[in-house]
Amino acid sequence: MEKEKKNILLIYTGGTIGMKVDQKTGALVPFNFNQIVSEVPELGKFGYDIDAISFDPLIDSSDVQPGFWLKLADAIERNYEKYNGFVILHGTDTMSYSASALSFMLDNLEKPVVFTGSQLPIGMLRTDGKENLISSIEIAAGTDEYGHAIVPEVCIYFDTMLYRGNRTTKYNAEYFRAFRSPNAPVLAQAGIHIKYNIENIRYPHEWGKRLCVNRNLCTDVAVLKIFPGISEKTIDAVMETENLKAVVMETFGSGNAPTSEWFISAIKRAIVRGIVVVNITQCLEGSVDMGAYATGVALRDAGVVSGADMTFEASVTKLFYLLGQNIDRRGVAAMMGESLKGEI
Repeated sequence: MEKEKKNILLIYTGGTIGMKVDQKTGALVPFNFNQIVSEVPELGKFGYDIDAISFDPLIDSSDVQPGFWLKLADAIERNYEKYNGFVILHGTDTMSYSASALSFMLDNLEKPVVFTGSQLPIGMLRTDGKENLISSIEIAAGTDEYGHAIVPEVCIYFDTMLYRGNRTTKYNAEYFRAFRSPNAPVLAQAGIHIKYNIENIRYPHEWGKRLCVNRNLCTDVAVLKIFPGISEKTIDAVMETENLKAVVMETFGSGNAPTSEWFISAIKRAIVRGIVVVNITQCLEGSVDMGAYATGVALRDAGVVSGADMTFEASVTKLFYLLGQNIDRRGVAAMMGESLKGEI
């Protein structure tokens, strides 16, 4: 019996991976992703039908805004029934934000949505782009014996590693291994073969549900990074931001912050006004535990919500999502402590 041919959609949004050197000027210019097989002939060996669409205009990932995520989600929804999987080519600087946002926006996802990119343009001799692209496509096409996707999640693939998208952060601007998932194991690793860590992958409780896109995002969120010497004026400037609904507070160690009376009072005033304050650690690895030290207990007693071991990117985009769902403060606070898409 002949196997069904796999259909993969590449979505090129911009970024280093889609550049090549113009032979006349020597400048880096985007290439036409509709001709991707001619640029990366190795793709022809898969035997997949690979289509490509490009954003117009292309976007530098530093310019990513929530409207861009809506565009991405719409592209996936429009093409969802036609393709086995999706590969999103994206600049590395904000890739973790985009992957986190899409993970919350796409409900009942049963197909792979794999973000990838590169540190060097795909047309350069030492590029990491070809391997990242080739492996991402193979992962996006991967199915089990029942025809179900092996990785039905929003992921990031980079330098032989497949990560859950909302568990990643970019930590290196110079080396090919640009991303890290400090608090969650990898979903797969590519060597001679792609080794899937099935026990780490999230699967639907029930297959066959219709994809649902959550389009309502609220960005009335601020960030407060705690540092020695932080002043009351700084705290008040953040907490009194117009229309503010939530604050991501980056604290020391396992969720600790100053215990000065003025500091705790400022946090309490904000919470009484209905602002959700989420505590995440400045450490790359580890989790918030507001019961471990007196400094953390004071925050907990003030009504601060633990962000557990969420990345900064996931905590911000999760708040955007929850605040857009017309849920009251208590509901948002409760759901920030729950793992909705494997982010905790």
